[in-house]
Amino acid sequence: MRVQFKNVLCATDFSEQSNRTIPYGVAIAREFDARLYVCHVIDLSALTLYGEFQIDPAGQQGRIQDEAEAQLARMPGLEGVSWEPLIGMGQPAAEICRIVEEKGVDLVVASTRGHSGLKRLILGSVTQRLMRILPCPLLAVQDPEEGFIAMPGQGIRLKKILVGCDFSADSGLALSYALSLAQEFEAVLHLVHVMEPPTYPEFLSPAEQTQDMVRTDLVKEKLEGLVPAEARHWCTPKTSVLRGRPYEELVAYAMTQNMDMIVMGVRGYGAVKTLFMGSTTDRVVRRSPCPVFTAGVRHPG
Repeated sequence: MRVQFKNVLCATDFSEQSNRTIPYGVAIAREFDARLYVCHVIDLSALTLYGEFQIDPAGQQGRIQDEAEAQLARMPGLEGVSWEPLIGMGQPAAEICRIVEEKGVDLVVASTRGHSGLKRLILGSVTQRLMRILPCPLLAVQDPEEGFIAMPGQGIRLKKILVGCDFSADSGLALSYALSLAQEFEAVLHLVHVMEPPTYPEFLSPAEQTQDMVRTDLVKEKLEGLVPAEARHWCTPKTSVLRGRPYEELVAYAMTQNMDMIVMGVRGYGAVKTLFMGSTTDRVVRRSPCPVFTAGVRHPG
């Protein structure tokens, strides 16, 4: 498939960290000629935790909304691009998901960090929650200077893409996005699978060691087979089978190979492994040295 982003949404809680989504949203909207939304969700249920008591709930809600509209209007970095402000009210992740479906959003850009302190505990989990409930991919970002955004006005410089592969349906969907992005930006594609090492490798018999080596070769061959024949006309993928904890190995690979983006499936493989892969993606998002693009097959219920 060819990736097409027609509607892009940047989520912000007005913190410096979350406003880092803006340069990515602007660059992507320009690249794909997409409509850009900048969204802030007012979570009234959390106000008392911040020491803001609702003596006059209706009046306070109006004042908060007016202030949010004013802050969106002053948002830096949006000059010269067509964009639309959106203000929601409710639980942030659920409200963003509702807006995404209402507006037909193709990509959400969210920060891996929100406010500090108590607010970080509340808002910092929004991105992780969004990964699981969004009907579209999510791009989790850090500092623009650590990502694939070139100097202002120079667009996107996406040259190396790492795909974490666990051979699940979600991983397959993530790979299809990665292939399209690699073709769009002429990027080198790195396919990586991380195998759990034997608990006590020193006690493996020669036959077991041979079997383990054969298994590694089979996994590498399976990785090679993930890339369609037609894609090889423009793409020469690099495949690697690593040993260790998946999130540690993927992050370390991204660092040593200077990746511009990591692409991963959200839920992973099977019932028990769903929890495992989900945890892996969460940890990669929090530790990654570059933006992380996540996608998953939406399951009923």
